[in-house]
Amino acid sequence: MRAPLSMSSSSSVLRDLPVLLVAVVWGSSFLAVQRVAGPGTAVAMLVLRFGLVLPLLGAVAWPALRRLSRAEWLGGGALGLVLSGIFLLETYGAVHTSATNAGLIISLAMVLTPLGESALGRTAPPRAFLAAAGLAVLGVALLTGDGGLRPPSLGDLLVLGAALVRSAFVLATARVRAVRDTDMLALTWVQLAVATAVFAVVAVVVGPSPWTLASSYGPDQWAWLLHLSLFCTLFAFFIQMWAVRATSPSRVSLLLGTEPLWAAVFGITIAGNRMGPLALVGGALVLVATEWGRRTAPAPRQAEAEAADRESEPAPA
Repeated sequence: MRAPLSMSSSSSVLRDLPVLLVAVVWGSSFLAVQRVAGPGTAVAMLVLRFGLVLPLLGAVAWPALRRLSRAEWLGGGALGLVLSGIFLLETYGAVHTSATNAGLIISLAMVLTPLGESALGRTAPPRAFLAAAGLAVLGVALLTGDGGLRPPSLGDLLVLGAALVRSAFVLATARVRAVRDTDMLALTWVQLAVATAVFAVVAVVVGPSPWTLASSYGPDQWAWLLHLSLFCTLFAFFIQMWAVRATSPSRVSLLLGTEPLWAAVFGITIAGNRMGPLALVGGALVLVATEWGRRTAPAPRQAEAEAADRESEPAPA
């Protein structure tokens, strides 16, 4: 009886580890963005960040792209629009509020996603999972703010919007039937291409052109930009789409919610930031709550979803 349990536990760890790595690289993105962009160049940087990976990914995904149906193109494009909204809200919010508030508010996706999943499925999430998510949010509050928060500002509201849209993106990726069986490389390319197009349109009226920004970069900035493009964008979103198919959106959101913890780690080790006692306690709470939530998250309902799909199909004549 113990062998299947052990195999199941190992399989769960193997599914969760790549998502945790996404949280790590996203945690490094805060520092990377500071090295390559400012308030006036954020959109131009997003064009470069996303645009750099399109030719490489397109060359690999070209055979799969040619096989996409019209419904898959439309479904991927819709997800790309949602993705662009996340980054625009998060980027503009981050430059109009403190890192403390931004880190706490964006982590609320940990709670918003399982609540949204429960609402869509008309089921109540396990109380232990909600408790773990709440503990994680408390930990992030202590970690990012060292116990201190200021009244909400416009930037806070924009980051809250980003958290809401991020939750919607995770839920939509798991539920959009048109892209349920779509090749992940092709779907990633479509999403990134649509998001890049949105950023390019916004860049026309906001800040310098991407080409002007690119010409101003030195070797260090290009290295950080490539890190943002290859790891924080291409790797991260490919793994996220795979994960929501292999596990539940709630588990994905909770694991991604450790992002502020890793941001603090990179800030301390590379940028020389310091953490107070409350922040250290908060970091420990995030780790404990994430593991607790990973173990108590609702199990995937793939079988139920397939059964529902079969029931919704018209009966044969």
